[in-house]
Amino acid sequence: MTPKNLAPYVLRTLARYQLDGRLLTLQTLVDEIGVRRTDLRKTVSALHREGYVDAMRMRLTLRGFALGASLLRQELPPLRRPTVAVAAA
Repeated sequence: MTPKNLAPYVLRTLARYQLDGRLLTLQTLVDEIGVRRTDLRKTVSALHREGYVDAMRMRLTLRGFALGASLLRQELPPLRRPTVAVAAA
């Protein structure tokens, strides 16, 4: 899982929580999105470096909030490809 694939999910989830006035932790994000903690940490760190997330407070910056809020109504592609059953020969 790359940060590029995971970033829209992180931004959207953080925006939803901020709109509701709720706090979010890394573990809450792991549970909410359903990905490995390591992948999520890489993504949050990358978003922090790019100025979208304040990783210390787990809050979106103004730029991040604008982007995350725009993703609230979007249908995001699935994180994982559907598995295809292999027919026995």
